[in-house]
Amino acid sequence: MGEAVAGQRPGSRIRAASGRDSDPSAPRIHVDLTHQHLEVRTGGRLLRRYPVSTGANGAGERIGSGCTPRGMHRVRIKIGQGCPTGAVFRARRWTGEIYSPELAAAEPERDWILTRILWLTGLESGRNRGQDVDTLRRFIYIHGCPDSEPMGVPCSHGCVRMQNSQVVELSDLIPVGALVELG
Repeated sequence: MGEAVAGQRPGSRIRAASGRDSDPSAPRIHVDLTHQHLEVRTGGRLLRRYPVSTGANGAGERIGSGCTPRGMHRVRIKIGQGCPTGAVFRARRWTGEIYSPELAAAEPERDWILTRILWLTGLESGRNRGQDVDTLRRFIYIHGCPDSEPMGVPCSHGCVRMQNSQVVELSDLIPVGALVELG
């Protein structure tokens, strides 16, 4: 598959690993936008199911829509391996901060991206790849968020939000290059 970003330090650069075709026994992710859960399967067998929160604006692919894109994707890059739970990310770099109620109070409107980032790239040209529907250029991730955020209801700006302990587990389980279906 590929190597993940490991032991990232505050402000350090990220490295991308190219995704190769997954074999049928490799872990795959399915995000159910209707029921607001994420499943990890391997060889058709359910390994894990997590509650998530996807786009408050529903499903859609356009840049600037605030919607969660549909279709087949791949994990392009994993960011935050080795960072502590609650690590705060800006522009995909760890700021060195750990999320706290004090930080939340200082920036109450901020869309917090915490702990791990699985950055997605679309695989379907014209649907979620290229031009004004490109998932990668929309910065669509599976990522951690404050544990106080509700799961099971669509509240995000288009990303797939998860509880921090669960996104750590997912990131450890899923290799770069894994297939991700959103729908």
